[in-house]
Amino acid sequence: MREFELIDELAARIREAGVAGGERVVVGTGDDAAVTTPGGASVTSVDMAVEGVHFRRETSSLEQIGRKALATALSDLAAMGARPGEAFVALGVPEDLDREGSLALLEGLVEIAAETGTAIAGGDVAAAPVLTLAVSVVGHVDSAEQAVGRDGAAEGQVICVTGELGAAAAGLLLGERPELRDALDPEIAAALLRRQLDPRPRLEAGVALAASGAAAMIDVSDGLGADAGHVARASEAYLTIELGRLPVAAGVAEVVEAADMGLDALDLAAAGGEDYELLATIGADRFDAAAAAVLETGTELSAIGEVSRGCGVELRATDGSARPPRGFEHRRGTR
Repeated sequence: MREFELIDELAARIREAGVAGGERVVVGTGDDAAVTTPGGASVTSVDMAVEGVHFRRETSSLEQIGRKALATALSDLAAMGARPGEAFVALGVPEDLDREGSLALLEGLVEIAAETGTAIAGGDVAAAPVLTLAVSVVGHVDSAEQAVGRDGAAEGQVICVTGELGAAAAGLLLGERPELRDALDPEIAAALLRRQLDPRPRLEAGVALAASGAAAMIDVSDGLGADAGHVARASEAYLTIELGRLPVAAGVAEVVEAADMGLDALDLAAAGGEDYELLATIGADRFDAAAAAVLETGTELSAIGEVSRGCGVELRATDGSARPPRGFEHRRGTR
């Protein structure tokens, strides 16, 4: 299929799905550039998904790849407490991806766009040696001061995290070593695989945390220890995380035991990455109200440590020993 024919068909599907634009998009997909009329301040992030680095077509469907590419980009907006607005998708198409495959990929993007109220307002298509998606997302806040950065952590604040940790890393192990699934209830195994292959951004929880007074926030993409390190450096603060307080997802301990890798469930929960939960710091007097607000969005908020003077991260095990804050280097970008 010719490049321009594919672009036209993709654009037509976006319009047909009703995700070509909202009230802010005056000119969207199909023109030389998008024209938007945002109110307040805009929050913008760029994310990439490259075959062989971030995903493999052998273990992920094309719909899953599309969903994850947009979902993980939107997670950056969640970490700033922004509401989703527009997405721009540049697609690198390898020779072995045909029209049907390209449309399947688009269906995944469209599904997340529809779920989150995101407009796919433009993009580009070009030939590429491997399947590549570069996704730019724009979110909105009423004022620049409402956007939550990484640099607000301060002494006396509570460190907290949404949802559960370790599920995506356990799901990755299950994908790479299918025999490990025998140690799990099939429903739990399926849930862990979904967290790895099909994550969802915590957009509503991010808005709730920002409104509740979160001082610093980041999404857990590189691993809890590594992402806490980003906050510590940006804030020039010392983050002490109690590993025994981590909300570890069901099935993680069983996967770790069956994998026999010399790790425990807390290691995987703290270093595994790709959970796309939100790590935040907030004043101790505001935590209960924040937890209640986050619960209304459908997930829990757990207090896992505290901020003190200094600069660094300590992962404190249940026996009082410290573990190194590990994570993944290759995912670093605007996350």
